[in-house]
Amino acid sequence: MNEKEFLNEVKEISLLNQSLALLEWDSQTGMPEASSDFRGDVVGHLTKLSFEKSVGSKIKESVDYFTEHSEELSELGAQVFEKVKEEYEQNCSIDPKRMQEYKATLSTAHTSWLKARKANDFSIMKGSLEEIIAFLKEFIPLWKKNEKTDYDVLLNLYEPEMTVEKLDLLFEQVKNGIMAIRKEIQEKGQVPRTDFLTRKVSKEQQRKFVLGIATDLGYDFKKGRLDDTVHPFMLPINRKDARITTCWDEDNFKIATFGVIHEAGHGIYEQNIDPKYDYTPLAAGTSMGIHESQSLFNEIIIGGNREFWKKQFPFFKECTEGTFDDIEFETFYASLKETKASLIRIHADNLTYPLHIIIRYEIEKMIFNDGVSVEELPAIWNQKYEDYLGIRPEGDLDGVLQDVHWSGGSFGYFPSYALGYMYAAQLREAMAKDLDIEKVLSSEDYTPIRAWLTKNIHQYGASRKPARLIKDATGEDLNPEYLIQYLRKMYSDVYGIA
Repeated sequence: MNEKEFLNEVKEISLLNQSLALLEWDSQTGMPEASSDFRGDVVGHLTKLSFEKSVGSKIKESVDYFTEHSEELSELGAQVFEKVKEEYEQNCSIDPKRMQEYKATLSTAHTSWLKARKANDFSIMKGSLEEIIAFLKEFIPLWKKNEKTDYDVLLNLYEPEMTVEKLDLLFEQVKNGIMAIRKEIQEKGQVPRTDFLTRKVSKEQQRKFVLGIATDLGYDFKKGRLDDTVHPFMLPINRKDARITTCWDEDNFKIATFGVIHEAGHGIYEQNIDPKYDYTPLAAGTSMGIHESQSLFNEIIIGGNREFWKKQFPFFKECTEGTFDDIEFETFYASLKETKASLIRIHADNLTYPLHIIIRYEIEKMIFNDGVSVEELPAIWNQKYEDYLGIRPEGDLDGVLQDVHWSGGSFGYFPSYALGYMYAAQLREAMAKDLDIEKVLSSEDYTPIRAWLTKNIHQYGASRKPARLIKDATGEDLNPEYLIQYLRKMYSDVYGIA
């Protein structure tokens, strides 16, 4: 075994995974509904091939050999080997046939989710969700190393080294901070005018605006594209093909506007990973928390900035062809920052958004650590929304069916959104020491911001763990207080609280 043979095997795995990514994009954007069974078979087969290679004889031989002869690896080879070894040790006990069956189940579960949403009836996807959870509970003991709880195992799939113990403390601090800000707004705040936000903006007008915004922010459409879907996402095939999607509402331009800004942040991350990691597992974001930090930096740190909107408002008026000509800029900007309880996570304002994540986190903990059944989920979901936000879903569509994640098996993913929000606020604080962010956002060129993020985050791909990236970029460990301070300042300004 030599390094070239090892990297060739890793490349073959990467090529299979890129094929699977393309199939996933198609299944969520253009695949005919009736073909889900066939697609499940194809995805299951390719997944089995990829999985068998990742735990197969050549990778096992590489792990055994280079564990004893690491000096024979180049610097890049050693980085790739550590990641491959980590993934091999995680998955080598799982039967490839069971992984194939699991992936096929996920493919058909997505169709069940779409049908359930259409009928506003959770029971339609209940069986699929029970199958997914059963698979994960089967895999957890095989994935488990030193984690204290079953849910810790799932957290580590998306945010390495994260635990329930750490998240409980972080989320309690964030929740208390948000609740205090909400209370102050209710007692002292002046609610901004928002009646004009429902004015009709055609899909074509919105598309012109968001394509311009995404390009300005640094998303390269020569290495990506924008498609329509039910639930917005970014899907990376490789650094030259990172695709984004959105959904459109002609009576609420904010959905697509901020959705595209968010997904473009994910895409910019993938497009700027160092080329030396191509065809290896390092050619990806290091964790979903860090990934969400980049999308939320785009959406909230930049997309929530007054100078950004002051610069873009004339372009917005141009695209909407007179619809907002009677609205002054300050009135328009303040309307974007209105905070009020909402049922739908992706429509939530910047202040209440983390509460939506905490609700999902607590429910997922209950499923995997406390044995709560799938049948109980709608009632638990509805009660938590009433407890945290004072509103209660009237149906499953606005409640437990709103997110695509569970039908994709992504239990443990949701905390990444709140972690990403915290990371983004902390990165902003560090960036402000090197750049005049307000000045950059009022200019014609946002490149300095993208370049700073590429230097400190993007280029490393998955070669560094999240904790190290944040420590290197900001000089300290994750500190949720930066997010609380950021939110307090933003909403105090908009709501006129001295």
